[in-house]
Amino acid sequence: MMSKESFSINGEHLLKKVKELIEEGNIRKITIADKAGKEIMSFPLTVGVVGVLLAPVFAAVGALAAMIGECTITVEREDKNANEEP
Repeated sequence: MMSKESFSINGEHLLKKVKELIEEGNIRKITIADKAGKEIMSFPLTVGVVGVLLAPVFAAVGALAAMIGECTITVEREDKNANEEP
């Protein structure tokens, strides 16, 4: 089961927040939208994606952060109990 959560954030804090979210480990997808709600960037995260594989994502987010003011990050999380048997 998936849940969604959104954060409003200033562009200068965007890369730091994305890195924090990825470190949490239960993120399946991150979408970044401008303050008008238009989707600018979206990327899925699969289990086991780490380090060097995320470098291009971080580079793109860093470039975006330099150009954007306020934005919204929407995070799709996998619920921790989704894989457990009832």
